[in-house]
Amino acid sequence: MQHNEEADKGLVSNKSADIVVALILIGVGALVVTDSLRLGIGWADDGPKSGYFPFYTGVAIILASLGTIGFTVFGRGKGTGQFVSRGQLTHVLKVFVPSAVYVLLIGFIGIYVASALFIAGFMRWIGRFRWHTIISVSIAVPFALFLMFEIWFKVPLPKGPLESLFGY
Repeated sequence: MQHNEEADKGLVSNKSADIVVALILIGVGALVVTDSLRLGIGWADDGPKSGYFPFYTGVAIILASLGTIGFTVFGRGKGTGQFVSRGQLTHVLKVFVPSAVYVLLIGFIGIYVASALFIAGFMRWIGRFRWHTIISVSIAVPFALFLMFEIWFKVPLPKGPLESLFGY
């Protein structure tokens, strides 16, 4: 029983999550505003410059995020409670960590080999499939994607050393 009670304890409050997300969005808005100023936010002879609409979008993001922080800090009642429990966070991390590793591996070993490893890892770890099924699917899916993108659609995707051995 103790283990279940621990798993249900909140790690992050709704208030904290709201503030952190609002601060991140303020950063995104500031980046948009800064780059829009670089592009120009005024009017040219043929209409608005490239940064005109993104500038006002960035300002709106910043203002909305500041409003979120204000309501979260000074508002009453709403924002209480937990944002995520230990058990929920564990489930999220079971998907997030392998996905992040997959994205990092694409740059080193290419998308097709990384995809095969990603599929095989998930099928074994989460799905507990038999090895013959894992090997079949983790080879067939990247191969089908290779045929579709590289051969049929002529869309090159990131490749690694294995594809270089085959001349791609």
